[in-house]
Amino acid sequence: MDDAPFSTIIEPFRIHSVEPLTLTTRQERREYLRTASYNLFQLRAEHVLIDLLTDSGTGAMSRDQWAAIQHGDESYAGSPSYFVFVDAVRELFPFEHIIPVHQGRAAERILFAALGGPGKVVPNNTHFDTTRANVEATGARAVDLVIPEGRDPMNEHPFKGNMDLAALDALLAEHAADVPCVMMTITNNSGGGQPVSLENLRGVREVCDRYSKPLFLDACRFAENAWFIREREAGQGDRDVADIVRDLAALADGMTMSAKKDPMGNIGGWLAMRDDGLAQQCRTQVILTEGFPTYGGLAGRDLEALAQGLREVVDHDYLRYRIRSTAYLGDALLQRGIPVLRPIGGHAVYLDARGLAPHLDPLEYPGQALAVALYEVGGIRACEIGTVMFGRQPDGSELPASMDLVRLAIPRRTYTQSHIDYVIEVCERVAQDAASLRGYRITAEPPALRHFTAEFAPIG
Repeated sequence: MDDAPFSTIIEPFRIHSVEPLTLTTRQERREYLRTASYNLFQLRAEHVLIDLLTDSGTGAMSRDQWAAIQHGDESYAGSPSYFVFVDAVRELFPFEHIIPVHQGRAAERILFAALGGPGKVVPNNTHFDTTRANVEATGARAVDLVIPEGRDPMNEHPFKGNMDLAALDALLAEHAADVPCVMMTITNNSGGGQPVSLENLRGVREVCDRYSKPLFLDACRFAENAWFIREREAGQGDRDVADIVRDLAALADGMTMSAKKDPMGNIGGWLAMRDDGLAQQCRTQVILTEGFPTYGGLAGRDLEALAQGLREVVDHDYLRYRIRSTAYLGDALLQRGIPVLRPIGGHAVYLDARGLAPHLDPLEYPGQALAVALYEVGGIRACEIGTVMFGRQPDGSELPASMDLVRLAIPRRTYTQSHIDYVIEVCERVAQDAASLRGYRITAEPPALRHFTAEFAPIG
């Protein structure tokens, strides 16, 4: 009997509980946009039909995660839940020091409070928004060194998240005394959810060793990155994903983690490292701002849920479904002639706003224009990843980002294929009328991370 795989994507789970969605009219959505000053972060969630703003903390926890919550011990110090959590983390990331925090940006703040400062330089393949902000808040400079292929939306390179090793070597040759650490973001969120190869990470490790620099991973989508390594990198196809994750961890000196992504939590994160002295500095910061180091701003029940999520996320059936279902959306858009960053990433599909609306200048924020249109037409909330998010420079000037993208981030185990088919239909309708998209201007903005709270107005 033929044992070839079927083309239909089957979710490796059944739906146990549901929550309602609210249908709105286009006129209602226009009013909601005006009330929110055209910033999709400011919309009320109940006014959103399909919420693809982020995959961070928006997924559905499993039956076993909800059951684990009942085991949560809420002791202030030394809770048994902490040790369950630490054992689960070390099963994949065998670092000596593991410090829970309430989410990934807290880990970033604590790490760079210890390592950053005026005159320091922190290289990364591509810093994401909060990472960059936490580096720059200390007075340090965040430098992106992704390979050239990673800046080209149409390039089909299988590991577009890779670091440019020659550029890293050149930076360290000139600024080694100013570099406290090197970071790698896996997968590379700002660059389209693109993976990093094991070969490239080994190369980064070698460069770091030449200059005696620690290597930290921003590892919040580690399982998706490991799956891409298994699928795309020579010699990795028969390996267990958990073993690939351990190989990634073995190349690093520490990590920051938003456990709201691959570890399947609605809240949580951690900071991990090998260095005893740095760990002591970081624990002091945790006590100042997060809580005692065995809970780090989390309830014991959160720690238990994350421990279970770490076991579930490296399951091959889950990862196969996760990556294929994301590709289902991306492939369908490409078939309809809609410009999408290629190859399709793990957690999201990234629309190329410049490719779809070439009549808009990058400083007219084509990504914001496209994201607003998706909500107005179909009630879909997406996220601009472009000049709004990254255009403002530390000196206050503004430059176009390397790409203007709109991220359709897919929450884990949350939407069905019919929801995604609806997203495809809405994208097609917006694309058909893309020539009429108007640009936007910013009318008010905060001094940092402006995309969260800035106010916009249509141009013209």
